[in-house]
Amino acid sequence: MIKVLKAGFYSTIQDQGRFGQREYGVPVSGAMDSYSSEFANKLLGNEAAAAVLEMTMTGVELQFYKSTTIAVTGAEMSPKLNGKPVKMFKSVKVSPNDILSFGGFVSGFRAYLAVKGGFLTKPVLGSRSMAKGITPAVVIQKNDELEIKDFSNRLNTKHVNLVFNTLYAEDDTLEVLKGPEFDKLTKKQQEILFSKEFEVSKHNNRMAYQLLPLFQNNLDSILTAPVLPGTVQLTPSGQLIILMRDCQTTGGYPRVLQLTEKAINKLSQNKAGSYLKMKLSEF
Repeated sequence: MIKVLKAGFYSTIQDQGRFGQREYGVPVSGAMDSYSSEFANKLLGNEAAAAVLEMTMTGVELQFYKSTTIAVTGAEMSPKLNGKPVKMFKSVKVSPNDILSFGGFVSGFRAYLAVKGGFLTKPVLGSRSMAKGITPAVVIQKNDELEIKDFSNRLNTKHVNLVFNTLYAEDDTLEVLKGPEFDKLTKKQQEILFSKEFEVSKHNNRMAYQLLPLFQNNLDSILTAPVLPGTVQLTPSGQLIILMRDCQTTGGYPRVLQLTEKAINKLSQNKAGSYLKMKLSEF
């Protein structure tokens, strides 16, 4: 068991997501940065789908009541165990009554905490991912108790030499594919789309990121059509909206681009005021 002493700004339990439910309007959800989440699990020998704790902007403070092993990846939030700095991207032993704390983000925007065996919150529709309207809680709260397995054995050493690519989120370029309505843009508009630098607006969360400045266009709305995490919609007003993990399943705005999985991970580590460019993926 883990007790939540401080919940942070926006901390949720996430796994790889909720699949096979989109026809009912259920979002996929899952870790915003799947690379960091899955790497944390790999360090501990967990299955890639094991649930982790995702922290946005500021971290949590937790008290452990069981022995376990943890790993912290993603954004740098100055993790400390009993007041002493914890190495990121490494497995770390935790004992009963140990307290793990985090600060605000130093770099990146979302950090991930994995525990051996994963967080054992109740699955809903095949996933432990918290999501508005789907799970009873949307975020963890102070005094919550999170169930985990007791683990006091040594980890298999085959995981200790894994190397995390700390540069994956530092590049300011998002790789994209052409969306279904991309060819409705003029050649000039297409050129501008890939030459312009865009700013992440203050309107960004697990559902979508909005970019600035507005992108002038004369595209008509479309009949409601399927959208996915990473779909880039263009509104009549010129707003570019990049849908993220908790996005709706259908939309009526032209889908001009589609982010790759790598680009979604990268974008999730960017905060308001960050600048980004887009380029067509070679794959």
